[in-house]
Amino acid sequence: MSWYSILPPLIAIAVVFWRKEVIMALLLAVASSEFLLALQGEGSSVFNTFLNTIERIVSVASSPGNTRILIFSILIGALLAYIRESGGVAATVNMLMNKGIAKSKRQVGFLTMFTGIAVFIESNLSVLTAGILSRGLFDKFKMSRARLAYIIDSTSAPVCILILLNGWGAFVLGLLSNYELGESAVSVLWGSVGYNFYAIITLVIVFYTIAFDKVYGPMKQAEQKLELQTTDLKEEVKGSKARFMLVPLITLIVSMVGFMFYTGNGVLAEGSGSKSVLYATVLAIVVAYFLMLASRQFSHHKLVETGFKGMGELLPLVGIVLLSLTLGASLKELGTGVFVASLVGDYLPIYLVVPALFLTGAVMSFTTGTSWGTFAILIPIGVPLIQALGLPPSLVLGAILGGGIFGDHCSPISDTSAVSAIASGCDLLTHVKTQLPYALFAGGLTLIAYLVTSIIVL
Repeated sequence: MSWYSILPPLIAIAVVFWRKEVIMALLLAVASSEFLLALQGEGSSVFNTFLNTIERIVSVASSPGNTRILIFSILIGALLAYIRESGGVAATVNMLMNKGIAKSKRQVGFLTMFTGIAVFIESNLSVLTAGILSRGLFDKFKMSRARLAYIIDSTSAPVCILILLNGWGAFVLGLLSNYELGESAVSVLWGSVGYNFYAIITLVIVFYTIAFDKVYGPMKQAEQKLELQTTDLKEEVKGSKARFMLVPLITLIVSMVGFMFYTGNGVLAEGSGSKSVLYATVLAIVVAYFLMLASRQFSHHKLVETGFKGMGELLPLVGIVLLSLTLGASLKELGTGVFVASLVGDYLPIYLVVPALFLTGAVMSFTTGTSWGTFAILIPIGVPLIQALGLPPSLVLGAILGGGIFGDHCSPISDTSAVSAIASGCDLLTHVKTQLPYALFAGGLTLIAYLVTSIIVL
């Protein structure tokens, strides 16, 4: 755990913003991480670094959980292609507008946000459902895809960590269960909800941007540019119905919940998110396929061609997801997260400990692109501080969880950012650039909130 372990993520972030090339940035970051790992071992040649980089990618792809995420990310392309080519998107947009559910930008924004909140079972499912449902509506009202990506991304992870009746809650509960905190782990976990200022503030900001139709910075520029363009919403196919979009979407949501119960042996919170979202996606594709085939407007050959074309459109983003997972695995072995966590010194005034934990979690999750990894590293560091300094357990946990969420939903090397870009049909770099100012503003307010709370409570 040395200072140089922070170099690979810094290289990735610098190259992303300098060259606007994510894949090259991730490859360079993985290669530099593998080179540093080789220096710690016996071999340190460039040739070994090259081979180790390849093997790291292979090892990540061979993980069942990671493989499911990659397959899911590819298959989503087929589902999107089916509901687009069937005319279901245009039919759904027209139906929602005719029923008065989506007659204005505000209604469209709230529909998107509340869809993401309602589907709190799994973060990827949340962004996927809200993104698919709202794409056509955003196009119709000339709202940028960057704005859609921001709303679904800034809703999914905060909601998942606040409601906690999902895999997120089960994971954190498992990390806490090994410690004596003076109260039950469940009590500490639920108590952290009120102290998770970052998640709460992020949702409030999303609500504000929708309610007052206000966007700022790069997001405003993206909106202004879109207003000068004509909408590219596909015309409704003759005989198409909203069911071509809504039935697969409902299948996706309902089966996801069912598979969470199935994989968790009847316990929702213990279900496997990666398995459930993959199974649900495959089932939704099958339903969409047979709906279109039964309409007699599409042949089997045409549907197969459409499906593969849709999957092909997402291959670059799937590559980014793979490399993001690879970098996370390499940085874990390099000890980047542990090094960043160690920056919380032992000599901080007690009222600065909680703000420092949040800031550390934010930096760690942003540079490693993972929230769960941040939780796994920081909770074992934060709990001893609770025990040694008498800090409120729920306050400390809320700061750690909020810090982990920060990077997970705005880091350019986060797989969640990539999935949000896939779901909204937005360029990944555009999504990161337009969302980051909002995340930094929320992070600044959160830091102040923890400082004030610490002074009052401690």
